[in-house]
Amino acid sequence: MHVIVAHIRWVMVISGVLTSTMVHAALAPDAAMMSSFGETLTGPAATLVVRSWGALIALVGLMLIYGAFVPQTRTLVLIVGAASKAFFVGLVLSHGTRYLGYQAGIAVIIDSVIVLLFGWYLLAAGTPKGDSHD
Repeated sequence: MHVIVAHIRWVMVISGVLTSTMVHAALAPDAAMMSSFGETLTGPAATLVVRSWGALIALVGLMLIYGAFVPQTRTLVLIVGAASKAFFVGLVLSHGTRYLGYQAGIAVIIDSVIVLLFGWYLLAAGTPKGDSHD
């Protein structure tokens, strides 16, 4: 058995807990934007979007924790989690080094490692029985 297959539950729990901390953006959008990107957005629409963004990221974190303990959901949860994190990493890096000096830079590193771990697991575990479309 691959080491990643044996330890994916804890990788998912740790990733889920870290990801869920973005509930901070839903509760304090200005503070979250300043700590993550060194900038703030102004206006009610910006606050609404940042709150929604924080809530959605926190939900992905909770989904990762759930998937860690419900193996039947694991493939879908890992694909959604990896896609979400890869998209975030790509968006941040598309601005060069502009945001890497803030918490977004730390998130880019951690999320990149998590995407690799999730991909490694998905390759090592193969397609679980019942997931094929024969």
